Amino acid sequence: MSNGRFLPTTKKEMAQRGWHACDVILVTGDAYVDHPSYGTAVIGRVLEDAGYKVGIIAQPDWRRSDDFMKFGKPRLFFGVSAGNLDSILSNYSVNRKLRRTDAYSPGGRTGLRPNRASIVYANKIKELFPGVPVVLGGIEASMRRLAHYDYWDDAVRRSVLVDAKADILIYGMGEKPVLEVAERIRKGEDFRGPNGIRQTAVICPDISAFKDAVVVPGYEEIREDKDAFSRAFQMAYPECDPVRGKTVIQKHGERYLVQFPPAYPLSTPEMDHIYGLPYLRDPHPGYARLGGVPGFEVVKFSIISHRGCSAECNFCSLYAHQGRIIQSRSKESILGEVMQIADRKDFRGTLTDIGGPTANLYDAFCETWGSCGACRDKHCMVPKKCPSLKLGYEKTIELWAEVMKIPKVKHLFISSGLRYDLLVEKEAEAYLRALCKDHISGQLKVAPEHNSDSVLKLMNKTSFKDYEVFAEKFRQMNYEVGKKQFLVNYFISAHPGSGLKEALHLALYLVKNRIQPEQVQDFIPLPMTVSGCMYYTGNNPLTGDSVYSAKDPVDRHMQRALLQYKQPQNRKYVAEALHRAGRSDLVKIFCEWGGSDFRGRPGKARRGPKGKAGHSGRDQEKANDYEDSWEL
Repeated sequence: MSNGRFLPTTKKEMAQRGWHACDVILVTGDAYVDHPSYGTAVIGRVLEDAGYKVGIIAQPDWRRSDDFMKFGKPRLFFGVSAGNLDSILSNYSVNRKLRRTDAYSPGGRTGLRPNRASIVYANKIKELFPGVPVVLGGIEASMRRLAHYDYWDDAVRRSVLVDAKADILIYGMGEKPVLEVAERIRKGEDFRGPNGIRQTAVICPDISAFKDAVVVPGYEEIREDKDAFSRAFQMAYPECDPVRGKTVIQKHGERYLVQFPPAYPLSTPEMDHIYGLPYLRDPHPGYARLGGVPGFEVVKFSIISHRGCSAECNFCSLYAHQGRIIQSRSKESILGEVMQIADRKDFRGTLTDIGGPTANLYDAFCETWGSCGACRDKHCMVPKKCPSLKLGYEKTIELWAEVMKIPKVKHLFISSGLRYDLLVEKEAEAYLRALCKDHISGQLKVAPEHNSDSVLKLMNKTSFKDYEVFAEKFRQMNYEVGKKQFLVNYFISAHPGSGLKEALHLALYLVKNRIQPEQVQDFIPLPMTVSGCMYYTGNNPLTGDSVYSAKDPVDRHMQRALLQYKQPQNRKYVAEALHRAGRSDLVKIFCEWGGSDFRGRPGKARRGPKGKAGHSGRDQEKANDYEDSWEL
């Protein structure tokens, strides 16, 4: 056990524990924060709990050897992770510009991690410690485990395991497989044959012993043929399931990348044990003089209640990383963590979140998950929620109520995103009431993403009508509980299927409803996502239908500018977009409502069950005058 200590980060700290060497050395592209939101901290504590001596090398200088050699040679292996984000995404914006800050680095400094950190770190370790096993993990390795399209290179790249020259890759949430990897290495047992470790990928010279595997088109083939790329994706996609998934094999040169099926979901006791390990819930004290770690402040007083997301949005990588099956902690485990936080001297009474990838999926369950896994032939939430998916609203409300009884807890706010389409049914009424009454800090995050149903279908999201129904329910519920609270809407620009026509359709909706979104995400074609495959190939891999994607930087910029029409720097792009769309007649509308001389202010929300928030009477009259011009 840790006895209230950080895992060693220097040889001096290792010596203070009486160690002469580490069993495992974890190398990460993030600063070392001992909090369950940081993957390296979780893996380190899990290994420590199993009796292994673990050291941490955080953000080593990859241009020199000293940082990698500070602990010497580990007895078992080096574990390598790029950090909580893909390193390219950490370093560059979607427009390929260097980011100004890095939330996972001390003081928000940039330049402390290399591009493609998994490859760079692993190659350096192999150079310095030949013969020592290197285990890749983290989101970067997970999402690049097969040959994949890389947006920043605009090319198909090999599996990261091949380029890193590592021995094995752990994908997804790695607590179970990392313990088995450590045990097999300790015993000198092989992990490359048909009896491989679930939720890992390895390189094999021969696959004749693999009898029941899915062999997808190889790297060299998909690099040259987009149809082959689509086939490979379509074949591998259904195998990301722990119950029915099969081993996936993909040729790289004269060798084969072998991806074993995902590990079985963690049980509630297993989840409780992992989150009950002795995390100090702080950055390493060495970062204090450097300004701390900005990303930690966001999660400092937050709690993870569950994993997985049944939504299966096509632009999201969660299906391939955490999976569709929800794994939840017990109420007792969560309450225990709340009490630990409440005992901190710096806690002022506000818990910023209890949630997961989707807050209102805590304790969700389907009786088929245990025996059959997630369904191959249908989605859990699209076009509507499957009746077999049972939601844990009652248990969630009970949890919130008990949290608020804990001394020193004054507020509990839910800041994780919610699936609004799950909140429009009558069964969600009590949940929504409790949420609006006590657990929103004034703003609620939801993600309509777009208002074009054709684009939403390509995103694998429900109709925009569900959002409009929810927005009205949210307004009505806040009126009933006597609160004035607002929706923070997230939108995606330039998703496959969205051209200027669709972007203008959304922009006109935003202007008409006086919505000025700050949260607009330029679409990023992430590896191993359906939308990423659409972007690269021009086809939907699940249907074969042709799909348009905006690839020209100016086209992408125009779509974003239309959605953020009020920002002065977007003025010329809005004008150009309207010209290209043949709708120069709308320039007056955008100028008056969102351009340089925009001086209007949204009208105050009317506090009545029949009133609609967003317009003053005068503004509404202007909107009505333009009504005919809004149609595309």
